[in-house]
Amino acid sequence: MKQLTFDNISLAQELFGQHNDNLARVADGAGIKIDARGNTLTLRGDTLRIAVAETILNQLYELLQTKFSLQPADIEATIKAITQDPSCRIKEMFLDTIFTTVKKKPITPRNKNQQQYHKAVKDNDVVFAIGPAGTGKTYLAVAMAVAALSRGEVNRIILSRPAVEAGEALGFLPGDLAEKINPYLRPLYDALYDMLSFEKAREMIDRGTIEIAPLAFMRGRTLNNAFIILDEAQNTTSQQMKMFLTRMGFSSQAVITGDITQIDLPSGKPSGLVEAKALLHGIKGLKFIFFTKADVVRHQLVSKIIDAYEKQ
Repeated sequence: MKQLTFDNISLAQELFGQHNDNLARVADGAGIKIDARGNTLTLRGDTLRIAVAETILNQLYELLQTKFSLQPADIEATIKAITQDPSCRIKEMFLDTIFTTVKKKPITPRNKNQQQYHKAVKDNDVVFAIGPAGTGKTYLAVAMAVAALSRGEVNRIILSRPAVEAGEALGFLPGDLAEKINPYLRPLYDALYDMLSFEKAREMIDRGTIEIAPLAFMRGRTLNNAFIILDEAQNTTSQQMKMFLTRMGFSSQAVITGDITQIDLPSGKPSGLVEAKALLHGIKGLKFIFFTKADVVRHQLVSKIIDAYEKQ
């Protein structure tokens, strides 16, 4: 048993949550029981689990002292991060703001790998982010691109994906060009609209400040003063990956994201991302960040679903 008392009653109430919902989340995540009386908590259970819960609660309280607005997703992220690594510093991570959306929502790293990802992009011209769905690879890349644009570090953003389901031979699909390619690029639009107002995003796209296009459209171009993102890069061929990487011009940087367990290329055709992973290690100015299912920040069931598929 362990007792914790928090001096600031209003912050303690915020920490505990409405109807002590936050405490219930911490108790469930740490595998203990928590009873609240005023601004004092009694923690009951295994000694090591109590220590983890105490670390979680103290770090969340420290975060609240910075006037951080705590959300349920923040509680879940904190439980996951500290359960995996008790030395993790939540305040440093959550206050490492990448970009603040039009709705005043700060986009920040949710775990150590995301924090390293942010640092890698700040320190390198080319970053590969490899890992399963739900780890924030694409969303954070778009956030970092919009942030770089807003700071004037680049003049434009290029967002690209291989339209692999159509083999990038888009001519046989119905509709005009926009209707042909939009389904393959929708996740990039979704991330963009989450950060900027729809009107602002459309205005920037119409002006060419933000360009969203299939990978095939990159051929023959040199991209200067740009933040370039290649998403779903596991579905590039070797030639396409080489073509993309050699599009970079002066004052540009590139982020390449992909999941090498979800390759949709025809059988026998090697992935350009897998090849790049083998060939490009050790090059100065180029960094690889590897995410795992432990870094999934979507609904908690996503990690369990990924785990189930890996076990089959």
